[in-house]
Amino acid sequence: MATSITIQQAAATTGLSVHTLRYYEKIGLIDPVPRQSNQHRLYRQEDLRWIEFLLRLRATGMSIQQMLRYAELRRLGDRLGSVSERKALLEQHAITLEADLLVLQDTLAMLRGKIAIYASQEEQLKALVDT
Repeated sequence: MATSITIQQAAATTGLSVHTLRYYEKIGLIDPVPRQSNQHRLYRQEDLRWIEFLLRLRATGMSIQQMLRYAELRRLGDRLGSVSERKALLEQHAITLEADLLVLQDTLAMLRGKIAIYASQEEQLKALVDT
């Protein structure tokens, strides 16, 4: 991949719209993206890695507000308070995800049980039709 890509290419790479990329930059979720002399944004690898991380957080239910707090802390650098609070945010999110996974696993087990019941009923009904 090139060392930097346009906003359209970044949108295609990340699956976000151009509008969303601009919005994320405007609200401070993404740091200001370097620009060419014509003011067109040029996304770097580090920008894309950060966006990928944000997308993973979002896909797992982290709110924009929490992501903004994490981004603010990240901008403070590797200071004890910043690192500790980022770690705490991620730990809390991991606990939430683990609880969500337990609910999903329980639901999946219930669905598999229902599917097994229907499979058994199908076999019984097919046997009746074949006789």
